Amino acid sequence: MASLWPLMELLIYLLLVVAFLLLSVILFEANRRRLNHSHVEASAVFLDPITSTQVSCPSIFDPAEKYISLIIPAYNEEQRLPGALQETIDYLQERATKDNSFSYEVVIVDDGSIDGTKRVGWEFSKKFSVDNVRVILLGKNHGKGEAIRKGMLHSRGELLLMLDADGATKVTDLEKLENQIHAFSKKESMGSNFSVSDIPVAAFGSRAHLEEKALATRKAYRNFLMKGFHLVVLLTAGPGIRDTQCGFKMFTRSAARKLFTNIRLKREEIKCCPSSLNYDRISNRTFGL
Repeated sequence: MASLWPLMELLIYLLLVVAFLLLSVILFEANRRRLNHSHVEASAVFLDPITSTQVSCPSIFDPAEKYISLIIPAYNEEQRLPGALQETIDYLQERATKDNSFSYEVVIVDDGSIDGTKRVGWEFSKKFSVDNVRVILLGKNHGKGEAIRKGMLHSRGELLLMLDADGATKVTDLEKLENQIHAFSKKESMGSNFSVSDIPVAAFGSRAHLEEKALATRKAYRNFLMKGFHLVVLLTAGPGIRDTQCGFKMFTRSAARKLFTNIRLKREEIKCCPSSLNYDRISNRTFGL
């Protein structure tokens, strides 16, 4: 038995060395990624489907050219994107017909899709003009958070709305966020002449009023995890934030400039923070930044 101790000690030393090397590699890679901001500086381009030429995207630091920008991150959404896009553009065109001052753009950010997502986007761009529908190509998959960030940083609207490609939330619901932002901006502005794009305000959608229905259909362990996460949010961010997961969020240009120029995590979506809205009914909460 005593003769086995040297062998066991050697094995333990080897395991410790391997663990140390593995930890060193993980820390080195994490630090390298933290300090690597090349994706922030990389210029985004979109393709003009008519001339087949790449065009540089505008910057969030440029003056607004449109009233509203709708940013849609898309990864392998060839099947769901057409219906959601058509519904969205029909609504936007209807508003533009009724109000000559209303202008819009839809920015589809293709996050390295391997299906026909970009083709779908280009077809809509050809049909409704590249001035109204644009497709930004990220090249490879970076994650939903980076797709949203790129779309925000290269949009032209006074108001910027992020929404999912599956059309989970009705596009008409944006009016409720829009109205809340305007109301809050008027309150925050010092004078009568102000541009809503200059007031840093955000309004986030919430599906919290559907929680009871969701609880009845989810498995028990998922409800337990959800309640646990709600407790963490309560302890860290305070009361009043009931839904952090809804992908329907609106920002003024000033708010988007402050937020999205300082984001470094690529793969995480913008999840936590308040406001309320949803599929069939919406109650709004808006906050300044």
